[in-house]
Amino acid sequence: MDVFLELAVILITAKLAGYISSRLGLPAALGQIVGGILLGPSLLNFVTYDEGIRLIADLGVVMLLFLAGLETDIEEFKRVGLPAFLIAVLGVAIPFLLGYAIAFKWGYPQMQALFLGGVMTATSVSLTVNVLMELKKLRTRVGTTILAAAVVDDVLGIIILTILVAINTKGTVYAKDIEIILMEIAAFFVLSYLFGKRAIKKLLNTSHRINLPETVTTVALVVMLFFAYLAEYFQIAAITGAYLAGILVAGSGDARKITDKIITIGYAFFIPIFLVGVGAETNAKVIFTAGTFAFVYSLLAVIGKVLGCGVGALLSKFKPEEALQIGIGMIPRMEVGLIMANIGLVEGVLDRAAFSMAIAMVMATTLVTPPLLKWAFTRD
Repeated sequence: MDVFLELAVILITAKLAGYISSRLGLPAALGQIVGGILLGPSLLNFVTYDEGIRLIADLGVVMLLFLAGLETDIEEFKRVGLPAFLIAVLGVAIPFLLGYAIAFKWGYPQMQALFLGGVMTATSVSLTVNVLMELKKLRTRVGTTILAAAVVDDVLGIIILTILVAINTKGTVYAKDIEIILMEIAAFFVLSYLFGKRAIKKLLNTSHRINLPETVTTVALVVMLFFAYLAEYFQIAAITGAYLAGILVAGSGDARKITDKIITIGYAFFIPIFLVGVGAETNAKVIFTAGTFAFVYSLLAVIGKVLGCGVGALLSKFKPEEALQIGIGMIPRMEVGLIMANIGLVEGVLDRAAFSMAIAMVMATTLVTPPLLKWAFTRD
């Protein structure tokens, strides 16, 4: 198929499928993935992802994390305190261990098992927020804690992904290498934040002097791409650099304007192509015939979040029913989980079968959250 026609089909499918999904009370991203499955080689075989379209999809991933950084409030990080941090840490650690253990026990190679554990870690609360708004519970103590913990959760998920990519690149899983990787990540974040924040602010201010359309937005994209390159240069995932770039740009006076422009550019073109591509890369036949492992893996993904975040909430003096609500609110995996699975596929760690298991888990956790969350808040 001609590349222009293929892009047109991908984009219209993304919007139509996303609209249908949102009308059903589900995230638009879930519908876009399903649309990709329908279009992909495993079913209709209507589109094939060549290198050019994959590049666009990769830019969509980078842009998605850049937006996540733009919408991260550093001051909120300073205010969340021990409860949200403890909930996030346990909510990451327990699912990761459960995912790794079950995959390794099922016969997956160690590196694949680590990635399958990693995909279990990241929470996407966009679905939870929608449900809590419907129930008028978003501004409660539980709702605020879920949002704060999710911010920490996303950062931990990105760090885990960075470690796994670096381990895969270096070909070892020794504790000493993990220590070095953590030091590299810390140095990259600290040095970039200390020296990059002022430089980026000055660069964006200077860009106002260039009297051409959207110069400030272009400079912001240059910063995003440069930090993605810089991260890869230090053998850290490009999305980590993009996320940090977003945090740094968020501290400038142009942050709101840039965020609006990146949302327009990203969600009009690049991000839908990434999400449909995730579906196209998914082997639907494997999902439909997944069997016991996919069921157990998805079940542990649910249990891991409820248990990990719930225990963290109990240790933070929440009531048992509130701990259950927080745990259920942290169940859904979407953006970062999808990105981790996609990176695993691109890096050659996950084969298509393992990748499809990860996508099946993401879809399962997304589908079960709304009814569970409504039950947890209305069962009294």
